Amino acid sequence: MGSHVDRGRPPVPPAISRRDLLRGAAFGGVALFLAACGASPSPSSAPSPSGRSSSAVAPSEEPSTGPSASAVSPPPGPSAGPSLREKIAGLLVVGFRGSRLEQTPWLQTALAETGLGGVILFDRDQLTGAQRNVLSRRQVATLVGDLRAAARGREIIVSVDQEGGIVTRLSPNHGFPAVASEAEIGRGTVAAARTWAKGIASTLAEAGLNLNFAPVVDLDVNPRSPAIGALDRSFSADPDVVVEMATVEIEAHRAAGVRTTLKHFPGIGSSTTNTDFGVADVTKTWTRTELEPFSRLIAAGTADLVMAGHVVNGQLDPKYPASLSKAVVTDLLRGELGWQGVVVTDDLQAAAITKRFGRDEAVLLALEAGNDLLLFANQQVYDPKIVVRVVGVIADAVDAGRIPESRIDEAYVRVTAAFAASP
Repeated sequence: MGSHVDRGRPPVPPAISRRDLLRGAAFGGVALFLAACGASPSPSSAPSPSGRSSSAVAPSEEPSTGPSASAVSPPPGPSAGPSLREKIAGLLVVGFRGSRLEQTPWLQTALAETGLGGVILFDRDQLTGAQRNVLSRRQVATLVGDLRAAARGREIIVSVDQEGGIVTRLSPNHGFPAVASEAEIGRGTVAAARTWAKGIASTLAEAGLNLNFAPVVDLDVNPRSPAIGALDRSFSADPDVVVEMATVEIEAHRAAGVRTTLKHFPGIGSSTTNTDFGVADVTKTWTRTELEPFSRLIAAGTADLVMAGHVVNGQLDPKYPASLSKAVVTDLLRGELGWQGVVVTDDLQAAAITKRFGRDEAVLLALEAGNDLLLFANQQVYDPKIVVRVVGVIADAVDAGRIPESRIDEAYVRVTAAFAASP
């Protein structure tokens, strides 16, 4: 992104509207869009080997006497791009049941026809305790290949929580390498951390996954926290250690072509509640020191995505949890810390959120807060119609004027750009 190719001086194309531009920004669709607008490079305007554009036309052996191609048929108009509902679907990442794609017809439809942005894999189903998406290394690779094929050439997100320790979805039980916890790694050397990180990244890359919801960069300020400390999910209480170890992990993932996620903004290490199952309020325990890993990693360019956590922090917003708070996501994360990349919610079906706001209202609040990617694990509840329902809720809110279509466009461009380029 951001590179400019000098194409010489071709005929000026017709003006491109914002809607047309956004329609051309789907995964891998930029070149097709430019071609449809008359801006694709021709052989005569392609850059020369020296890097300069060669705009001179080579003389032909004999002058042409017939009508030009443009006189015979008019140039095509702008190619059809994603509809509003397809753009909305592209902002969703969902969980599903089944170790084979054919077991989940609704997901096939969502990928092939609706424009679903991506999926998240789990080893176990939380409601039933049964195996879910992970049986073996070969099976996972086949499943991921089938998911990508179902998307019919669109780039999709295939994600997992592979933090290490207790949060390891691709585990030795299914033939994958063992993965130490962040707490264990934080007590060791940088060299050991590098080996550990390369192992995680290569496991995900070999399976075809392109997003890890890790590393956890919450500070271990409360070792008894049921969300972080008690589960050994933090590298350390020391910001320097967290930043150093997280940097090693992110660099290893980038080298393998896998994106990572800093979580859980703005910090839940002092929580006394597991945010998956209850409302965690850190108003009295949180300090701005917990922002340090996020701010330093963002400033260093060592961030791919940031996850907003389901935590109430009255110091930052007395009304909404961080994941649904414009004060936290837009004003603090984007404004103060300068993050302009993708922000993803934690699971929007988590009881901590749905019991208070309801799913539909939480979805709209998340978008209004400034989140781009909406996560639905389909674990605490299982809803095969989650994609259709959420797309409908958001589309209705756009039609009613509550959510500006520009907010959908902004999020869609961020997500597509993040996953169209190498990490």
